[in-house]
Amino acid sequence: MRPLILALLAVLAFPAAAAELKLAAWNIAWLTTKPAGHPDLPRGVPSRGEQDFARLRAYADRLAADVVAIQEVDGPLAAARVFDATRWEFHFPAETDTQRAGFAWRRGLNVTRNTDVSALDLAPNARRSLRRGADITVRQGDGPPLRLLSVHLDGGCAWDPVREPNSRDCQNLGRQAEVLRDWIGERRREGVAFAILGDFNRRMERNDEFLAVLTEAAPLARPTEGFSDPCRGREGRGRPFIDHILLGGPARDWLVRDSFRVLTYAERDGALRERLSDHCPISVRLDPR
Repeated sequence: MRPLILALLAVLAFPAAAAELKLAAWNIAWLTTKPAGHPDLPRGVPSRGEQDFARLRAYADRLAADVVAIQEVDGPLAAARVFDATRWEFHFPAETDTQRAGFAWRRGLNVTRNTDVSALDLAPNARRSLRRGADITVRQGDGPPLRLLSVHLDGGCAWDPVREPNSRDCQNLGRQAEVLRDWIGERRREGVAFAILGDFNRRMERNDEFLAVLTEAAPLARPTEGFSDPCRGREGRGRPFIDHILLGGPARDWLVRDSFRVLTYAERDGALRERLSDHCPISVRLDPR
C-alpha cells in the first residue's frame, strides 16, 4: 500500500500536461439581433428565422472547437444565438459596429481579455468602419499561454499589390498588414505562442506581398497553404481561401499534423445557404505538450 500511495503523490506533484486545443475561425455573415430593414444593415441582407439559427447552432456543435474566432457578429447577444451562453463565453472589441471580429470559447478555459488592436480600424468614424482586432490570451490547465487575434480585414484587394497599391482597398490592406506585422513583432519579443485567425479577405498564394509583410516580423505557419476552399467553390471546384489561421512562435510546432479541417454545409438550396453564411468554419488542432 505504501508504494502505491507514494506513486499517487508523485503523480499529483507534477502539473497535468495541457491537452490538445482546437482553434477555429468562422465568418457568420451579418449575425445580428437587428431586424430586417434596420438602418445599420445594408439592403439585401437575408433575414434569418429560428430554423436558420437552429442550423447554425447545430454546425457550432459539430465544429466542437475550444476557441472560435468569429467575424461579422453584432456582439455577445448575437453570438449567443449560435453558441449556447451556458457553455460559451464571448469577447468583442469596444466598438459599436454591427460587423465585429470577436471570440467565443468554451467555459472552463482560462482567458485574459487584452486591449483591442484598434489601429486595424483605419476609418473608426465611418458608418461601417474597418473593424478592430479582438485580442485574448488562452491557457488550458497548466499549459503555456497562447495569444490569439481575431481579425476581419478590408475587402477588395484579394491579390493585387499592397506595397505599391493600385486602389484604396489595397492601400488600406497594406496599412493593416503593417499593423499586424507590429503585433507579431511584439509577440516574438515576448517569446509567446500566437495565432491570427479570421477573414483576411486575401488569397495568400505563393510570393504574396501581404504575407511577406507579416513574415518580416516572424516566420508563420499557414495551414490553408496548398488547399482550396470547398465552401466557396463552384461546380465542384474549390477557390483560394480568404479565411486563414496563421501560427507563430512556439504555436508553429504545436500544429497537429493533418488536423486542418473545413466544415462544409450540407444544405444545397441557394437561398438557405445564403441565410447560413458564405463562409464555412475552418479549424486546426494544437498540441502544446
